[in-house]
Amino acid sequence: MAHYNPPLSSPSDEVNLGVSVNPHAKPTDFDFLAVIGKGTFGKVLLAKLKADGKFYAVKVLQKKVILKKKELFYHLQRERCFSEARARFYTAEVASAIGYLHSLNIVYRDLKPENILLDYQGHVVLTDFGLCKEGIEPEGTTTTFCGTPEYLAPEVLRKEPYDRTVDWWCLGAVLYEMLYSLPPFYSRDVSEMYDAILHKPLYLPPGKSEATCHLLYGLLQKDQRRRIGAIADFLEIKNHVFFAPINWDDLYHKRITPPYNPNVRGPADLQHIDPEFTREMVPNSVGRTPEPTPSLATSSSNAFNGFSYISGEDGFL
Repeated sequence: MAHYNPPLSSPSDEVNLGVSVNPHAKPTDFDFLAVIGKGTFGKVLLAKLKADGKFYAVKVLQKKVILKKKELFYHLQRERCFSEARARFYTAEVASAIGYLHSLNIVYRDLKPENILLDYQGHVVLTDFGLCKEGIEPEGTTTTFCGTPEYLAPEVLRKEPYDRTVDWWCLGAVLYEMLYSLPPFYSRDVSEMYDAILHKPLYLPPGKSEATCHLLYGLLQKDQRRRIGAIADFLEIKNHVFFAPINWDDLYHKRITPPYNPNVRGPADLQHIDPEFTREMVPNSVGRTPEPTPSLATSSSNAFNGFSYISGEDGFL
């Protein structure tokens, strides 16, 4: 989205926000240029691969913090509302991405504005697949309690088995936020917010179209069995009247002009990154590989199995 941190890329020189094709990449393979984001466990750095000059967004995690904390929660940093037309475009592209993941039996589970970026043209790029759950068949369920407080579906809060419709709840929450500036049921008091998610009816401020309201009520249906997407998944979303102006084939092939163009000057252009991040110094520890302390080595012996690269205490997982 325009008001969240867009990726920095150009047609000829892209920032790679996916998994590296080199699973053995090391910190010393990169020049780290700037801090472009922060989360609960670490920082996201703009990095340039020395070998070919390509740019990457690299997440650097502090292992000692991960070992201490058990849940991953992010909080909304900036608020702004969009017109229905603009929100429809972003929601359609996000829904397409979620539908594709579901076709691969992957449940995303962490849809929120911070994970929705824009490419150099203004098209949606879905990022951060750390909470994805693979192998979930159309009728399958999972039970892990994870996500971000503002966007948790009722069934997750109830710690009940949940299915892929959890992603459609989150889509509704993101659409609501794009239109009304805050997530539905939002409260500074997390307990109060959880109670509202579980028990209070959805309130829609006046001024939106009937189609918009109908979709929001359908996506933010507390009973997952009655939620839009519960029967035919993405097909139900595509066929909703809210998306009647969308030609899905044109959307898929990126033939629809995005409502906002970031106008970036190149892959190192930081104009859309919050200065809160960019004025921070890149950690000196990123480019070296210190020996882990004995206490860390003992406590994390098998905690990070499966990561492509494991460095010292400061990260690079």
